[in-house]
Amino acid sequence: MATPAPLARASSPDDTSITVSAAELRGMRDEFERFLMEYRFGMQEVETKLGILRDEFQLVHDYNPIEHLASRVKSPDSLVEKVQRKGIDPDFASIREHITDIAGVRVTCSFVSDAYRLFDLLAAQDDIRVITVKDYIAQPKSNGYKSLHAIVEVPVFLSSGRVEVPVEVQFRTIAMDFWASLEHKIYYKYDTNVPAGLLDELKDAADTAAELDERMERLHREIRGAAHPSPPMRPRPVRAIEA
Repeated sequence: MATPAPLARASSPDDTSITVSAAELRGMRDEFERFLMEYRFGMQEVETKLGILRDEFQLVHDYNPIEHLASRVKSPDSLVEKVQRKGIDPDFASIREHITDIAGVRVTCSFVSDAYRLFDLLAAQDDIRVITVKDYIAQPKSNGYKSLHAIVEVPVFLSSGRVEVPVEVQFRTIAMDFWASLEHKIYYKYDTNVPAGLLDELKDAADTAAELDERMERLHREIRGAAHPSPPMRPRPVRAIEA
């Protein structure tokens, strides 16, 4: 007679013992990995689309609007923390419905106009559906944060069929990215309780970064021969989803 699988014991908040078999734990792990797998594939699809645009610009237009691409899928711990913080039911259907930034791609551009242009080109592709846009470039957050956030839905073709996967895509300039990275480090160091003086300094730095972007944009247009350029078109927000 086979020896039964060992049992894992955990404690619930009310200290009631919960017994889970090793097989059940493995099943839960595998199901969670399959859930995140779809988001990883969706992220890769968006990366491929942006990489094609980057290479086409470089070859055809002798210009590269993308300085850097970065991507990530939320870790299980980060996802669990967000589920708890937002009070979402801990099942995959609820998570899929209410959390749209499980997969994310960050596009660092040379200029503000590049951020809008790349968004327009990505959104125009017929297999991309734009769910929402938050334009923090046109309307910065109160702390000075600037970036163009879009949630797009991209098809992923699995052996079981087609799956529509939401991916958050952020477009920002080098100056915006540098500022956001520094702000994140400061908030982490102070465990979000940042002294008022530092917050004022951060806001001033954000304003300085915005001025630098404007100056570099003007220089870029002069070099490219645009004497009187029109301002970049702003994407039109679809609907707001709290990420």
